[in-house]
Amino acid sequence: MERRAIYPGSFDPVTNGHLDIIQRACKLFDEVIVAILVNPGKTAMFSVDERVEMLGSLLNARFPQVSVDTFDGLLVDYALRRGAQAVVRGIRAISDYEYELQMALMNRRLNPQVETVFLMSAEENSYLSSRLVKEVFSLGGSITGLVPEPVIERMREKLSKH
Repeated sequence: MERRAIYPGSFDPVTNGHLDIIQRACKLFDEVIVAILVNPGKTAMFSVDERVEMLGSLLNARFPQVSVDTFDGLLVDYALRRGAQAVVRGIRAISDYEYELQMALMNRRLNPQVETVFLMSAEENSYLSSRLVKEVFSLGGSITGLVPEPVIERMREKLSKH
């Protein structure tokens, strides 16, 4: 039986921390679906289509078992539709764990067939978040080494248009 996992998130923008979790999830699962949450109530730097395109271009060559998709609604419903047995979540700190544990327990209650797998972030990514990357970038700080170079270029393009 093929082991399929969902790695959900906003990925706005995708960081090296996200890529690390994806790479490590690929060692555990036959297929990993990077699922971008469509949240119209949240103001994003990149549109959903832009995020799909960026993730696809970053992942397709390196990770043939990874696909990129979008979803809205309940994650466990999406996992069921896609035939996934697991949800992968990255944990950076205790504060992440507390939130993620609540989500995992609720997801288990909603659908006990879908397991949540926590992967600890690599030490160099333990402070890294998309929100922090955007904030540092918007204030003129360097984000080199925090996100892939093509993402930095796309962020520069976005900033120059504003």
